[in-house]
Amino acid sequence: MPEAGRILGLDLGDVRIGVAISDPGRRVAVPMGTVHTGAPADLKAIAKVVGDHEVTLVVVGHPLKMSGAPGTRARHAEEFVAVLRQVLRVPVVLQDERLSTVEADRALREAGAGGRDRRRAVDRSAATVILQSYLDRAAPT
Repeated sequence: MPEAGRILGLDLGDVRIGVAISDPGRRVAVPMGTVHTGAPADLKAIAKVVGDHEVTLVVVGHPLKMSGAPGTRARHAEEFVAVLRQVLRVPVVLQDERLSTVEADRALREAGAGGRDRRRAVDRSAATVILQSYLDRAAPT
């Protein structure tokens, strides 16, 4: 895994893919936006972000069941990662994302975001939670 450069975080949804990015020092994740799902446009959009922002690693949320077992959504993420690995020239890894959407939704609610605004923002916020979790786990102690 490359030790330097920005990391892109993705939260796969049914309609949108939440996108977050780290600072070059890999300490902080910030929300970036969303990409509409649907190949090949979503893959091209992600590849453009990777190139435009000099991303050196992509982290994709892995929605395992609470038991840790993979379900339908986890298998979808694994298949998406396999395709991304063929398209991108940077490593792509999975990050356990159990409860990331719940955490993102709670944070948005506490910040005062209403229902419609919260639904729009939850994908990119969940991507930020996933990426920050990865950064915190990978940080030297």
